Amino acid sequence: MTSRPAATPHLRDLARLRRVRDRIDREYARPLDVEALARGVNMSAGHLSRSFRRAFGESPYSYLMTRRIERAMALLRRGDLSVTEVCFEVGCSSLGTFSTRFTELVGVPPSTYRAQPGGKAAGLPPCVAKQVTRPIRNREAPDPGPRLE
Repeated sequence: MTSRPAATPHLRDLARLRRVRDRIDREYARPLDVEALARGVNMSAGHLSRSFRRAFGESPYSYLMTRRIERAMALLRRGDLSVTEVCFEVGCSSLGTFSTRFTELVGVPPSTYRAQPGGKAAGLPPCVAKQVTRPIRNREAPDPGPRLE
């Protein structure tokens, strides 16, 4: 009688989940949906979503949007593209959804972020700037405070 360790299916799932996460990291600007990601690793969309959230603390869609917003932040800091151009460059198809998600994760709208002179990243190498300006997940962005208009 041969018995396999109970962890084998779990480890296989983790390897597939890492492949999904890597694919999102590589292809964030392309149209991606949970069904396509799940087909790519021979899982159902529901199982992928549940397993991904359990392994990484957020849904595949949330992870994808975080990657897109990270890239958008870098492009907006560069300053040579409009907010609309950045939205489409990072793979978002709706400016409204992009702006809403950006504001949720970063704490300010993309136009405000673009207008800020360097912010926290001023004078830092790009690899360090990415860490310092990483978007906050799960709607935990600090309240920017009252607006004086």
